[in-house]
Amino acid sequence: MTEFVFRTDSYLRTLDAVVREVTPEGGLILDRTIFYASSGGQPNDLGTVSWDGGAAAVTDALHPDGDKARIVHTLAADAPRPPVGAPIRLEIDWDRRHRLMRMHTALHLLSVVFPFPVTGGSIGEDKGRLDFDMAEVPSDLPALEAQLNAWVQADLPVTSEWISDEDMAANPWLIKTMKVKPPSGQGRVRLVRIGDIDLQPCGGTHVARTGEIGPLKIGKIEKKGAQNRRVALLFG
Repeated sequence: MTEFVFRTDSYLRTLDAVVREVTPEGGLILDRTIFYASSGGQPNDLGTVSWDGGAAAVTDALHPDGDKARIVHTLAADAPRPPVGAPIRLEIDWDRRHRLMRMHTALHLLSVVFPFPVTGGSIGEDKGRLDFDMAEVPSDLPALEAQLNAWVQADLPVTSEWISDEDMAANPWLIKTMKVKPPSGQGRVRLVRIGDIDLQPCGGTHVARTGEIGPLKIGKIEKKGAQNRRVALLFG
C-alpha cells in the first residue's frame, strides 16, 4: 500500500519518498505520497518529482484499476523515469492544491446549509457544485448564503478522526453522498469534522479552519431531473 500522507497533513508541499514500482505504462508507485489521486469529485494534484540525475512533471495521479490503496503518478511519455528503489523528492503545485482545499471544505458547508442527500459533486479551483436530491429550490437563498459566510467568518476548526471499516458500515447515517462510497479499503475510514456542524467520511484534502475559505457565493441552480438540483458554489 501507498501511505497517503495528504490525509494526515494536507499542507505538506514537498515530501521524500521511494520508488516501489514502475508500471508498464511508465507510472510511478511510491511508498508514500502527497499527491491526491482523482476521486470523490476532487481532481488530482499536479507537480514534479526529482531524483539524482533527473526530474519530471507529474501530469496525473490515479488509483490503478480502482485500487484505492495505491496511487500511480503519471509522467509525460518522453520524460525520464527513476529506477525502482530510487529516493525521490515530490513537490505539488501548492497554489492549485490550496484552492481545491478551500473549495472542498466549502462544499462540506454547502451540504449542511442544503440538508438533502447528495447525488454528485465536483470540485474546481474557482467553482464547485453539489447535486442534491431535492424537489424544490429553497426560497430563502440569500439567508442560506449568509449562513455559509457566517460559518466561514466564525473560523471553525476542521479536524479529522478515524473509525474502522466495520464501524463505518455500522453507521451509514454518516454518509451524505448517495453514489460516492466512503474511502474504505485500508482498514479505517477518515471522518472530517467542521466545528459542531458537520461530520462525514471524506478522503480529500481540507483547510484547517473555515476562515481560510474566504467569502462564498451561491451560483446558478439547475434542474437535472425530477428530484435532482445542481447547486454551484463560487468564491466571492
